[in-house]
Amino acid sequence: MRVKCVLCDKIENINSDTLQAKRLRNRPIHTYMCDPCNERIADKTNNRIATGNFKLYRSKVTKDDW
Repeated sequence: MRVKCVLCDKIENINSDTLQAKRLRNRPIHTYMCDPCNERIADKTNNRIATGNFKLYRSKVTKDDW
């Protein structure tokens, strides 16, 4: 399966039988990032977390007693 990286527009081939390929085929919201871009984003995110200025906004889970 041919896929295109969202950030750098690099075209790569991935195995069509993998879980990632299935997700890309069946769910259009899933996007593909190549390994160098994925590592770069992960490194920058970890550096931001280490500074202490990184806030992850998650929705609050309301506990329902029902």
